[in-house]
Amino acid sequence: MALRRKKTRPSAVWLLFALASCGDPSGPGPLGDPVEPITELPRALTASEAEVISRSNAFGFELSRHVVAHEGRPNVVLSPLSATMALGMTLNGAAGTTHDAMRSALALDGMTDEEINESYRGLLDLLTSLDPSVQLSIANAVWSNEDVEFHPAFFNAVRTAFDAAVESRDFADPGTLDEVNAWVAEQTHGKIEKILDELDPDLVMLLLNAIWFDGRWTTQFDASATRQGLFHLDDGSTVNVDMMETEASTFPLAAGSDWIAAELPYGGGAWSMVVVVPQGDRTAREMFGQLDPDGWEDIVGNLFPMDVDLLSIPRFTLEYDAFLNRALATMGMEIAFGPAADFTRLSPIGDRLCIDFVRQKTFIEVDEAGTRAAAVTAVGIGIESLGPTEFVADRPFLFALRERLSGTILFMGLVQDPTFRGAPPEPFAGRCHG
Repeated sequence: MALRRKKTRPSAVWLLFALASCGDPSGPGPLGDPVEPITELPRALTASEAEVISRSNAFGFELSRHVVAHEGRPNVVLSPLSATMALGMTLNGAAGTTHDAMRSALALDGMTDEEINESYRGLLDLLTSLDPSVQLSIANAVWSNEDVEFHPAFFNAVRTAFDAAVESRDFADPGTLDEVNAWVAEQTHGKIEKILDELDPDLVMLLLNAIWFDGRWTTQFDASATRQGLFHLDDGSTVNVDMMETEASTFPLAAGSDWIAAELPYGGGAWSMVVVVPQGDRTAREMFGQLDPDGWEDIVGNLFPMDVDLLSIPRFTLEYDAFLNRALATMGMEIAFGPAADFTRLSPIGDRLCIDFVRQKTFIEVDEAGTRAAAVTAVGIGIESLGPTEFVADRPFLFALRERLSGTILFMGLVQDPTFRGAPPEPFAGRCHG
């Protein structure tokens, strides 16, 4: 089978990063230096590490399904590993039903904190040193509000398991926001300049994960062969894009009843990009929202090196920025975002803490040389106030006009429908409710 231009309407390209076997890498491209093929891991995965990888992937498919269900923008780029690491650190501060709900949402049911932490520790070392021709860095950091007391055991856990930098700062100081964003920019080589536009001084903690990937194709595209082509959108319209092409090469390919796939390896072949193009009436959005571990295994398990007459993909740069609160809540960890949250393993006031937001920013740049990709996930921990922080009269109310010192009431009344005098106030939006 060869990947050829088709006269029928092609679907939009759907992307996933995968740590997968690349079969028999075709060796260096015409523009690259020879790279020693990597055909096995430097050591066997522990049972817990293999379990965490499998479950992290399952979490990613589930997260994608919930995100795309509410996402109106045409492109979605998520990093399951970044999200699971940031939330994995947070899990060390959760207790009771909050801990159970978060662990279940992360698809880590049945694993102890020790097993989870040890697995992440091992994967950090393994993945970042796997292929010397591919740059991969994974960094974690925790910023805590200096006005709040935290349990030292939590900091010890995230330092040991996630190699996290731990900083205590004044969250009301604008310099703290600058420091956080500077860390993000440094860890992503400037591809993601900041994760937060402002820092709420009432937050008690920020937990961040940053991932940077820079890989050169094993078989690189010749830039002189890149040419303008039509990209067909789902509504039948077209847009002009730069299509990269390579001819007479060998790549792992696979095909299903309504999709075709190609795997493009990086460096020595341990890392790759799998590109899946739906066929017929199936759209990329539908496939992205329906894919699960079994469907993914059906794709990668059928990849086989084949001679390709033509392989062509668009050159593109994408940025994505999303709050994951709603998706994670529907995945079962809603309790962590509300007043019933229990983070007593994080702080002595943990019964008043909850997750205020989970925000992820991603960046990916694909060109003739290879791929640069970055992701940052931030988990903000907030504190519930003992009283309301907002007052919104958006329902029937009583009122009294009084003279405060003497206590004299001049007017009092009941308002059940104020619309004839103006627009109603803004809807209530309390803290820590996602």
